[in-house]
Amino acid sequence: MKILFRIVAAILFVVFFGFALKNTQEVALRFFFDYEMRGPLVMLLLAFFAGGASLGILAMLPTVFRHRRELARHRKTITTMEHEQVVQQRARAQPPQPDSVVNK
Repeated sequence: MKILFRIVAAILFVVFFGFALKNTQEVALRFFFDYEMRGPLVMLLLAFFAGGASLGILAMLPTVFRHRRELARHRKTITTMEHEQVVQQRARAQPPQPDSVVNK
């Protein structure tokens, strides 16, 4: 499986590298207020892809941290339940105590 993954990764690298070599012409990206950015097409695409990936990661951070807090709380609950189970098993393993002791 590891070899298959590396083969697929190598093929994707060659395809994307070929795409980058074919798209080196300069393009103009026009923003609002007559702001214009010029650069190679592949560099602009890479920059916007990296920016979008970064924004996606930032958008997911609150959810990830919430899940981590919930996981820690559930682990603590499980640990408490396991401790209570061990205490109950020890109590069952001990012989019963006499109800009363009569001294004559």
